[in-house]
Amino acid sequence: LQIIDPRSFVLNLSKTGANILGKPEEYISASYRHNEFLTFNGNFEPAFLLTITSLDNITPERNEAYSSGLFAFLEKELGVQGNRGYITFYDPGRANLGHNGTTFAQIFAK
Repeated sequence: LQIIDPRSFVLNLSKTGANILGKPEEYISASYRHNEFLTFNGNFEPAFLLTITSLDNITPERNEAYSSGLFAFLEKELGVQGNRGYITFYDPGRANLGHNGTTFAQIFAK
C-alpha cells in the first residue's frame, strides 16, 4: 500500500505503538516500506505485514490486546481490513537486542 505522507504515518505509528505496547517512545523504532509485489489471498489488493519486536512483554494474552489496537490503527490510518494482513510478535531476549553500544541485558543489569 503506497502512502501519501509516509513520514507522518510512521511518526503516528511510533506514538501509537508506544501507547499500545506500554513502552516509552524512546525505545520505539518504526519504519514503512512499500512493496508493490506483496500478495495476500492470491491478489495485489492493499495488504500489510507488521513485525513487532519487543522485550519482556510479548505473551499470548498481551498479543491479543496488541493485535486489537494495531489492527484498528492500521484500518483507520490505511483503510486496510484486518483480514488483509499479519502481525508477527517477537521477543528476542535482552541479550539478543543491542542498543547504544551494548545489549539490553547490560542496560537493565545496571
